[in-house]
Amino acid sequence: MEHAEILEPPEFRSELVTWLVAQREDARLPASKGAPPATLRPLESIDELSAARGVPGQETSQRLRRLLAVVGWLAQVGEAPIADVARRFNMGEAELVRELELAACCGIPPYTPDTLMEIEVSDSSVRAFLPAEFARPRRLTSAEGFAVAASARLILAVPGSDDGALRRALAKLDSALGSREALGVDVDAPRFLPDVRRACEDGQALEIDYHSASRDESTTRVVEPVQVVTTEGHWYLDAFCHKADDMRRFRVDRIGAVRPHDLADAPKTGAIRTAEYTFLPGPGAVEVQLRLGPGGQWVPESVPVRAVARSADGMVTDVVLAVAGMAWFERLLLQLGRDAEVVRPPELTNLGARAARKVLALYQKDIE
Repeated sequence: MEHAEILEPPEFRSELVTWLVAQREDARLPASKGAPPATLRPLESIDELSAARGVPGQETSQRLRRLLAVVGWLAQVGEAPIADVARRFNMGEAELVRELELAACCGIPPYTPDTLMEIEVSDSSVRAFLPAEFARPRRLTSAEGFAVAASARLILAVPGSDDGALRRALAKLDSALGSREALGVDVDAPRFLPDVRRACEDGQALEIDYHSASRDESTTRVVEPVQVVTTEGHWYLDAFCHKADDMRRFRVDRIGAVRPHDLADAPKTGAIRTAEYTFLPGPGAVEVQLRLGPGGQWVPESVPVRAVARSADGMVTDVVLAVAGMAWFERLLLQLGRDAEVVRPPELTNLGARAARKVLALYQKDIE
């Protein structure tokens, strides 16, 4: 923020200075003065979590991969109860219906009714039929065959897909393309990846030494591993962290040591239901309660939130965020301006004003 200065046009510079001057003094939202404490409600249901934006599983590629797995499985079984399909693919029922309604608009050129996917949703069940054109044999080049094989493996990796027909077709395609062993893929495997994978499979709690890059801090934590995932070229461990008393995501290559740990109490991961779309903060994240004004209603739709409070008329009054990087949070506060107030923790209540004063140092001549 303070590393760049607007020089022109003059009206942009003047507008920014006016915005920052209004934020440089600590202030409370008018609605918060004398108001009772907000009742924050955690976002616990799968439909609520999946409706939040900015979380990993809402990325288009991942949603599409899961949707293809759902449609392919439905086309094989014909009809199934909505509750069973949602449970099989770890989705909320409302979310499943929304995704299938989207699939009903998909097909092949010329996109006439006979070339679209036929999906029927009733109050309790769903049926899916693929157009006859989808079953026509295709002639593929080697490059197209490789792309289809890679896509098939991605679909089969979706929990719940377990498509025997797709597996058989993939085996035939592999045979036509040649030996799979001819292709070598070099994937970086962190030192403790086998240990955390084994802990997930065995339900073994671990004590780990972990370095948080966002806080430049090393800590020792007791965790209950849930799953190991890979995204954007890195391996991550999703686990219940006893230090944070919540689910956290750990980058495996930042784990410095792993030791088996015997829990004194009952495991806390039994009721945890993970999904690709669930947002998990890093271990160095700080929980922040943010009070919002009318101009801040977009925050729960754009930023992963852990809990939310609403007024009687449905307005969002407070949210809880997991903040891993203070520079990002400063930018968020400056963007919100007078429509945001940090309620807790106490050491961050004047962070927005401090950030505004820091940036204003570049524009001293404009306000002297």
